Amino acid sequence: MNKRRQTLSGAKRIVVKVGSALLANGDQGLALSKIDDYCLQINHLKAQGFEVVLVSSGAIAAGCQRLGWTQRPQALHQLQAAAAVGQMGLARAYESALESMNRTTAMIVLTHDDLADRKRYLNARATLQQLLSLGVLPIINENDTVATDEIRFGDNDTLAALVANLLSADLLLILTDVDGLMDADPRRKPDARRLSMVQAADVGLDKIATAGAGNLGRGGMLSKVRASRLAARSGANTVIASGGEPNILTRVLEGEDLGTLLVAELTPMTARKRWIADQLRAKGDLRLDDGAALALKEQGVSLLAVGIAGVEGQFDRGEMVRMLDQRGVLVAQGLANYSSQDIMKIVGVKTDAFADHLEYVGEPEVVHRDNLVLM
Repeated sequence: MNKRRQTLSGAKRIVVKVGSALLANGDQGLALSKIDDYCLQINHLKAQGFEVVLVSSGAIAAGCQRLGWTQRPQALHQLQAAAAVGQMGLARAYESALESMNRTTAMIVLTHDDLADRKRYLNARATLQQLLSLGVLPIINENDTVATDEIRFGDNDTLAALVANLLSADLLLILTDVDGLMDADPRRKPDARRLSMVQAADVGLDKIATAGAGNLGRGGMLSKVRASRLAARSGANTVIASGGEPNILTRVLEGEDLGTLLVAELTPMTARKRWIADQLRAKGDLRLDDGAALALKEQGVSLLAVGIAGVEGQFDRGEMVRMLDQRGVLVAQGLANYSSQDIMKIVGVKTDAFADHLEYVGEPEVVHRDNLVLM
């Protein structure tokens, strides 16, 4: 058994992400024949016993066509209008294709707020788990109709990775319009070679991943590489491959050398710590002194007030904060035991002196290690 096949051999729960470039049929709207083909492939996987969740782009692209727009708009209200128009067509296309195969679908639209709130996060996970147990194919998209810059995921690559974490998936399979991650930009270097198998944690990949996207999508190769790192937190491997390759889903799972396999070599985080790590919008920042930053990274301790050098932003007790070193580099993020107003009163103060500065004394730690994740 080759190494690639061995790495993928245990995958049973799969998140498949299909990008806008694959589903947009020029100015003709959705490429229904491609949707039919992907549905056939997913149906085949489900018949083999795989659990599949589909994260599909295409709503805005479909809406732009219906509205007669040839370029993706920049204004938020125009994007939201296109999403509202296109979401119906996208859902109908998938449902029509899968109904002929006796498969039931469920459409789920999410914003970042849905996963940032712990209760809603757990509810979303329970619903998706139930749908999978019923044999239903969940189809997930970002709720672009209501999402704003503050609550959006950024792109569906990120959303797909967070869904992989939410469900503890074994594999994230990102289908795009290129063959995989290349060792150089093929637009500038025609002899660029495809990378077959790399480590998701390799930050050097960012330098060769291109950040640009097409007219109808948000994400580029850089967003896909970063999504693989997010997925790796739950132990999920990622494959970035061409959605135009015939029978791509089955062939990847059989270990064929297609696309780029980004291996999650790190120990998976616990479910709660994954939820903390997956939060993309912190409410504020805590600046750490050098000793505190080093202790967090090397000893895995809780954050004490004595190690805090400054507070930025306004947040309440229990909200997400980032912890930055003196250079502004992100060290960790976690849930604060005190509000920003209270932390300002105890910056640099030892725990046993809290009573001299606060009207009440709560936990001895500003961020407990159980609610803290190194980044």
